[in-house]
Amino acid sequence: MATKLAQELIQEAWKRKNTIFYLILVPFSWLFGLVTWLRRLAYRYSLVRSYRLSAPVIIVGNINVGGSGKTPVVIWLIEQLKQNGYQPGVISRGYGGGARLPTKVTAESDASLVGDEPVLIANRCDCPVWVGENRVDVGEALLKAHPDCNVVISDDGLQHYRLKRDIEIAVVDADSSNQSARLLPAGPLREPLTRLNTVDAIISNGEKLSLATFQMQLMGERFYNLADASKTAIAADFNRKVVRAMAGIGKPERFYDHMCELGLTFTTVSFDDHHSYTAEELAEIDCDILIMTEKDAVKCKSFAEVHHWVLPVEAQIDDALMPLILAKLQHKSILNTKE
Repeated sequence: MATKLAQELIQEAWKRKNTIFYLILVPFSWLFGLVTWLRRLAYRYSLVRSYRLSAPVIIVGNINVGGSGKTPVVIWLIEQLKQNGYQPGVISRGYGGGARLPTKVTAESDASLVGDEPVLIANRCDCPVWVGENRVDVGEALLKAHPDCNVVISDDGLQHYRLKRDIEIAVVDADSSNQSARLLPAGPLREPLTRLNTVDAIISNGEKLSLATFQMQLMGERFYNLADASKTAIAADFNRKVVRAMAGIGKPERFYDHMCELGLTFTTVSFDDHHSYTAEELAEIDCDILIMTEKDAVKCKSFAEVHHWVLPVEAQIDDALMPLILAKLQHKSILNTKE
């Protein structure tokens, strides 16, 4: 409770920017910036050792806290790479889970152990997914268990410089473009905005921003039943029903806006990002139809009821991005051959 209150106070300070509390946070932001700069400098000049995996590494991350849409990008990237003959694997910290050592993730894994987003990826994609505290160890464990894997995607980890990378993709949230440009804790940034000048591609989730090179839209209009995935529905099927929309994600408003665009009338119930649900919590939500995100669904599947429905979304990204990624991977392959 105390942690949640502190987060709410800090986020309110980011918005108002003229409170005494915000002014107190600013010097800590300067200190955070200095530490961040020194840390990156240490890795750049090999004062601190970084490690390269035996397969190319693609980082999909961001520079701000909160949800920006990385996981849909990872899923899109997996499918695109497979269509082009690659056999990708995914590594992740498994945020929200307790696994510290390298751990394999399947669609049936416990999200409280490995994190909800890795379970979602494993559920959607036919490729190896591994999590753990140390991404280098996790990557090596994945490649040892799956020697046919020839490209590794890191879900998040843009700031994890211990792991060398070949391609960096930064995902930015268009709805957050007017937020404070300060570093933590006086703002939402993990690194300065200038960090975006060094990545290979910037994807804007939503409206295309001037700093972004590629635009993404999240699309989805068909629901499936969480208790019986063979049952599907469209928004019109829920007419004249009491509908509640539930989300425990970084940007619940984006999910709710999407449902409004589908023509649904509903009320909302929001939880913290990565919330661990219980059957009792969902039973208290009085409605005919309860609709949730895929990320929430992986944590509610074991106690799903017949009125629980899921709205999956797909990332639609500018066509020009994949040729850029393939060209960089091909260039990396040529360099390895020469070596």
